[in-house]
Amino acid sequence: MTEDIRTELIQLLPRLRSFARSLTGAVDQADDLVQTGIEKALRNLDGYTPGTRLDAWMFRILRNAWIDTIRTRRETVEFDAEAADTLAGEDGRTTSEARLHLSEVRRAMAGLPEEQRSVLMLVCVEGMRYREVAAALDIPEGTVMSRLSRARLALAERLKDKPEGAQQQGITR
Repeated sequence: MTEDIRTELIQLLPRLRSFARSLTGAVDQADDLVQTGIEKALRNLDGYTPGTRLDAWMFRILRNAWIDTIRTRRETVEFDAEAADTLAGEDGRTTSEARLHLSEVRRAMAGLPEEQRSVLMLVCVEGMRYREVAAALDIPEGTVMSRLSRARLALAERLKDKPEGAQQQGITR
């Protein structure tokens, strides 16, 4: 492995983890998925064409690994240790409101079909262009635009209503 690819893979880790989190919905599963993806990439490094986008190649590997995981997975109980951690020194109300909103967005995104969630994550969070997403997911560019449009509409619709917990506690936006 060349030093350039190794360095680029290391720099990609936060983005890969973020994408994996959008697929899995859980920090521990996302970390496992990234590890699996990196292992597959290293074993199949000859499948990577130098000069092309390593991130798109890795996103495709992660997505395919996730699909494989779903096919063979049995039900497990998820524990989100990151969400359970408390942060010292922060304004409690601001932190609580931010976490509530983030939780709403995560729930809304989790309710989207995987193909919409993947496209939304790559375009809106990773900042990839439609053409790049199409190459990463091996789908036509028009399909990327269609899925992104449906995902945005569905997400907006889901976030339009106040969550039950916020209504019960009198929290407003």
